[in-house]
Amino acid sequence: MHRRPTVLMSLVLLALVATLPPASAVTASADPQDLHFAVASAAAAAATPVKRVVTTRWGPAALASGRHERTTATARGLVLGRDPRRVTYDDPYGTVPRLAYDRGRWLSPWTRPGFGFDELIASSSVDTPVGTFVEVSVRGTTSGARRSSWDSLGRWASHDRNFHRMSLGDQQDDFSRVVVDTLVTRSGVTYRSWQLRVTLMSRVGNGKTPTVRRLAVMASRLPATSATSPHGGVVRELRVPRFSQQIHRGEYPRYNGGGEAWCSPTSTSMLLAYWDRGPTPQQYAWVNDSYRQPWVDYAARYTFAWGYDGTGDWPFNTAYAARFRTDAFVTRLRSLREAELFIKAGIPLVASISFGPGELDGAPISSTSGHVVVIVGFTRAGSVIVNDPAGRDARHVRHVYRRGQFENAWLDSSGGVTYVIHPVHRSLPTPAKHSNW
Repeated sequence: MHRRPTVLMSLVLLALVATLPPASAVTASADPQDLHFAVASAAAAAATPVKRVVTTRWGPAALASGRHERTTATARGLVLGRDPRRVTYDDPYGTVPRLAYDRGRWLSPWTRPGFGFDELIASSSVDTPVGTFVEVSVRGTTSGARRSSWDSLGRWASHDRNFHRMSLGDQQDDFSRVVVDTLVTRSGVTYRSWQLRVTLMSRVGNGKTPTVRRLAVMASRLPATSATSPHGGVVRELRVPRFSQQIHRGEYPRYNGGGEAWCSPTSTSMLLAYWDRGPTPQQYAWVNDSYRQPWVDYAARYTFAWGYDGTGDWPFNTAYAARFRTDAFVTRLRSLREAELFIKAGIPLVASISFGPGELDGAPISSTSGHVVVIVGFTRAGSVIVNDPAGRDARHVRHVYRRGQFENAWLDSSGGVTYVIHPVHRSLPTPAKHSNW
């Protein structure tokens, strides 16, 4: 099993030891999300009982604001300007050093969510022709008006030709660190505001530019535990195709050890298939002809993050989904009551969970330190209907989980992390009434 390449504080390690399953327990995957959830839970341990979540989003028009450094806002999105800066770039996993790139940057306005936050996740929807990539970075100001350093939340491209998509890891400073894709403040520190920086890079002479179409930033401060939410009355099951990660065991082990670890790209692929989106047969023609559901292998390849060495980087999965004419971003939901609103609107969700032995009755695996599933509906009793990719095949993917157990596995581990993926023309449920989408 790969471990997350991050050095964690002793408090987080103690929290993890208390929650990890025994070594003999069956786990959902070898995905190095093992610490993603323990970190989120431990960081929230001293937080207020009120669930504070604010997601700020930009489309092409809004990207005209902020500060442009050799970038230009167009009707399609943010692109490199006419006079980009010439720089060199060393790919830490590449073989050719000091490649020449043209660079431009966009900086958001300083943004206050209205409370002191301790975690932040940024998502992007970007077109990246071969020879281009983007890097998303963030910094914050503390309640004492001290400013942090810039921290990279990842370098992304939808291709992997002469470029390695990557998570840069910890990047500790006096106030915060990065856990794969999530900015987490140090114990006792909260940020009152944040600023996003998006760096657009293009190989010199290729005549192409990345295009940033949408951005989203989720800032939160959450309690360590949550009470079970009452059923909101939604009784509906969406017909989401059922894919199993287990049928991909042993396939392409260079991508996170093989398909048994591909819970995230498998779940993302289910949502794309629901919306009749995804790669074409020509695009996944490189996949071994004997492999079933080759679009899942394709998704694993194009969500794989170097440095993290896994396919479970949350914003990389939504960035992958955004390639296929969808609006996709990561947020946190406060309870299944909010998830019910999406199901009522016909929009399934990907939820990030973890649980120990005996904590999720009926699950196809006994425990997991990091797993994602698809919320597809609710029963009359308020139980949640899930497509769980850990099922051994498509016939064993559908599961019904008790509401309280599922919320514990979701809200008390990842803090309710959710992928929202939908066609651009499909409206989200009453967005004006909700701060987190």
